[in-house]
Amino acid sequence: MPAVQPKSPPRSRAFALRVIATLVAVVVLGVVAFMLTSGPERPRAALIGGAFSLQAGDGRTVSDQTLRGRPFLVYFGYTHCPDVCPTELARISDVLNQMSDKPIPALFITVDPERDTPKLMQEYVSSFNPAIIGLSGSRQAIDAAEKTFRVFARKGEPQADGDYSMDHSSIIYLMDKNGAFVEAFNVERAPKDAAKDLERFL
Repeated sequence: MPAVQPKSPPRSRAFALRVIATLVAVVVLGVVAFMLTSGPERPRAALIGGAFSLQAGDGRTVSDQTLRGRPFLVYFGYTHCPDVCPTELARISDVLNQMSDKPIPALFITVDPERDTPKLMQEYVSSFNPAIIGLSGSRQAIDAAEKTFRVFARKGEPQADGDYSMDHSSIIYLMDKNGAFVEAFNVERAPKDAAKDLERFL
């Protein structure tokens, strides 16, 4: 009678257990690696806003530091803009008009410093609420401000007479008392509602 061979654990079961253990180890290592490498790189609100320093028409320097302690709005455009910029400034002005004696500063920063001097910016915003401050500066200072607020701006093709337009993003930034970005502020609503929203940050 042939000898009976001792039974051994099924190979398929042992193989499956090894595969499962390996997969669990890989997943755990992957999670740990993700936490270690991606934690500091997570998106932050600080990606919008930061240091800037520009000139007002009255000779003042307006910067993130001079505005510290007050919330403020920021809008980029230019004085030769045919429709979008004056429309947005009018909407901002309507909101500020609803804030009685406590409107917050609203910065109108040019994307076309070659034509928009600080004095011209001051004259341009004089048609709107007095809390709107027109700002310009050197090309380098404007480039730095655009980078700080993640603004897109590009000079269009010159026309026959040398005139040109500027392509640019149109966002109204709401910054808090510490100069930190809060949100893209919506002015396409009733001015009273928008004003109440702003007053929460005073």
